[in-house]
Amino acid sequence: MTEVQSPSGVLLIDKPRGITSHDVVSRLRRAFNMQRIGHAGTLDPDATGLLILCLGKATKLSMTLSEKDKTYRVGFLLGKETDTYDSVGQVLAERPVNATREAVESVLQGFVGTQVQRPPIYSAVKVKGRKLYEYARAGKPVEIPTRHVTIHSIQLLRLEGAEGEIEVACSKGTY
Repeated sequence: MTEVQSPSGVLLIDKPRGITSHDVVSRLRRAFNMQRIGHAGTLDPDATGLLILCLGKATKLSMTLSEKDKTYRVGFLLGKETDTYDSVGQVLAERPVNATREAVESVLQGFVGTQVQRPPIYSAVKVKGRKLYEYARAGKPVEIPTRHVTIHSIQLLRLEGAEGEIEVACSKGTY
């Protein structure tokens, strides 16, 4: 009887909106009937895009890959504030915006460089073994630690009224 080897390598997944990175890993664990699967960085459930998975012996690469810089394309809407800092949260404030391309580009350039950032309460960052969004959903206060992040570049790709799209090159852990 020959021994069946588990797959090993790096798998690139186009993660759809509405599922977590952990959901993708769980589905693949069942599909491949294996436990050694990890990802090289979490994508928000509302985000779509490249999720890098490491299978079998390649799981040793996941920490190295997760430490690398990232590039994101991000859609935005000016003039709305939500309790989760994203499009799925409860709207707290809304105001009309009449911003020029030059004004938006000027504000974006102010983010370039190294800065101290506090991750949002609705994030997967862990504090005392629990994800921040678990504290938020339970209505429990928690001290959110700050961290240094670096924005290497931000490019305004599109601006139509209050809606736009940017491309951000940044260090790991940037929100």
